[in-house]
Amino acid sequence: MKLIEAPRYKRIPPANGEPQRLIITEETAEIRPHAVAAVLRNIKFTAERYESFIDLQDKLHQNICRKRSLVAIGTHDLDTITGPFTYRARPPSQIKFKPLNQTKEFTASELMDLYRTDSHLRHYLHIIEKEPVYPVIYDSNGVVLSMPPIINGNHSKISVNTRNVFIECTATDLTKAKIVLDILVTMFSKYCEKPFTVEGAEVIYPSGKICLYPELAYRKEVLKANVINKQLGISETPASLAKLLTRMYLKSRVMEDGKQIEIEIPPTRADVIHACDIVEDAAIAYGYNNIQMTIPKTYTIANQLLLNKLTELLRQDLAAAGFTEAFTFALCSVEDIADKLDMPISTTQAVHIANPKTAEFQVVRTTLLPGLLKTAASNKKMPLPLKLFEISDIVVKDSTKDVGARNQRHLCAVYYSKNPGFEVIHGLLDRTMQLLGVCLDKELGYYIKASKDPRFFPGRCAEVTSRGQSVGKLGVLHPDVITKFELTMPCSTLEINIEPFL
Repeated sequence: MKLIEAPRYKRIPPANGEPQRLIITEETAEIRPHAVAAVLRNIKFTAERYESFIDLQDKLHQNICRKRSLVAIGTHDLDTITGPFTYRARPPSQIKFKPLNQTKEFTASELMDLYRTDSHLRHYLHIIEKEPVYPVIYDSNGVVLSMPPIINGNHSKISVNTRNVFIECTATDLTKAKIVLDILVTMFSKYCEKPFTVEGAEVIYPSGKICLYPELAYRKEVLKANVINKQLGISETPASLAKLLTRMYLKSRVMEDGKQIEIEIPPTRADVIHACDIVEDAAIAYGYNNIQMTIPKTYTIANQLLLNKLTELLRQDLAAAGFTEAFTFALCSVEDIADKLDMPISTTQAVHIANPKTAEFQVVRTTLLPGLLKTAASNKKMPLPLKLFEISDIVVKDSTKDVGARNQRHLCAVYYSKNPGFEVIHGLLDRTMQLLGVCLDKELGYYIKASKDPRFFPGRCAEVTSRGQSVGKLGVLHPDVITKFELTMPCSTLEINIEPFL
């Protein structure tokens, strides 16, 4: 059902022929280089409209403006200030004005201290606080309109009685600034004396370039009706689809060929970026519940990845053997996989994180052992013995892969008690091999042989070999390793790669 025609938004020249101007100076490039502006002329506020106007600004600040970091909106009573306006960047000590709802003047530095405890404004101080210069907008008489993105000046404060509103948006992202300005003026141009009209304002850049805002740009897209029908699984005529899209504020018409639809995207629909957004609007207008559910002509039956199936089966049986499963972080510190295990980091083939946020997450783990030892250290108050296991992926560098690294599914178990319990870990290896259907045989099955490894106690380390391939190690950990993980008792461990057994 079509209720009313969608309004047509227009940018109009000022009645006196001289547009308001906002001049951007060179120094703003250091902190917040972009600005756009517009004027809502002869607007009529009521208490409800005024509250809605302020509320819309707050909502925009929180979402598309990314808490004012991308865009900051300033609205001013044009009758209290005189253009042209100048957008500058000055040292905080040189900026002095009376901020919104305050009775005395403050310097910018004093304002930062004042708002540090303010429940609302303190969240925005960090945006400019540590910068050598702060952005500020003046009128031709030197009156401060605002210090974006923190606070407006009290002098140009708007009220219910305001008739002419000057809107400025300063930004680090020009595209977002233009969208924010378009949204703000289109929503409230309805209340102007000439509804749906906005008075343009000139923005003059340091290079001398002059831009007229708001753009209020309308653009057109062309889509085939059968493409929309195919993607949605419906069979509507082009005329019907055009009607549906028009209901969604996308004025549409069927083109001369009778197959294509021309869609006009208004400045209020900045969310329409791609053809798929138009298809989505058609689906919303049609009604998702009205789309007939059908089985696709081509379908597949899903199967579990064999490696994951093997992992799930092993987890069940390791738990049945009395071990408790742990899930540890895939990222860890260099210290965990190298220093604490008495191994040089260069021998680990570890994948390093380019910009780690904390020292705990510097590399991707190359072994599951540190995670289990840290888990044991965090549970020292639990009754002994601690029997833990984990089956998860580790990551190592591999130049033959297109991403330069590969995942490997490992099984790791630890036994922590007053005695080493090597026989328990050895028994777990035998049970695992039994479950995998691998017999104890040097040629066709698996066997263990003495090995040396700095992680293990000398003479208490063995390498697990299966079908001529080394798949892991087991043994009693070296006292130094145990101590570095803040443990105090002997610990035996097993770690093998289970992928060769698929």
